[in-house]
Amino acid sequence: MTALPAVPPPADLLTALGLSTGVPLLLRGEDEQRELGRRLALLLPPGSLVFLEGELGAGKTTLAQGLAVGLGFSGLVSSPTYALMHGYPTPQGTLLHADAYRTRHVQELYEMDLERLISEARLSLIEWGEAFYDDFPAALLLRLSHLDGQPETRQLLRAR
Repeated sequence: MTALPAVPPPADLLTALGLSTGVPLLLRGEDEQRELGRRLALLLPPGSLVFLEGELGAGKTTLAQGLAVGLGFSGLVSSPTYALMHGYPTPQGTLLHADAYRTRHVQELYEMDLERLISEARLSLIEWGEAFYDDFPAALLLRLSHLDGQPETRQLLRAR
């Protein structure tokens, strides 16, 4: 496995969206999650890789839906948990959406040609991708979490 040179996101533009490293951002409802994803897609350079972390139901797929809309995709975006990977054609290029949750070994996704797919994608998202962090050190890492007593609100933290 060769680490791919994922394109680092422009830090000043991410900060303008409220995504400063280590500073939590509150998203009130799915519409705000999707809108943040849409706006983020417009800022991320081609070839970007984003890791999405968070417990089940935290909003990873909802954020992915917004990212897809930002790239011009108007179809259904669903969790790739069982398929492991989905590719969505957008006017700007493919949005690759992978989920490593059900993989027993990292190698499973690499055997599905993960490196090539990432290198050819306009934007790549990997959910539950902790095992890939070292292979893609320039990738953006976003963590979503529930807030106690606020079932519709999510906290988003840019970890790197």
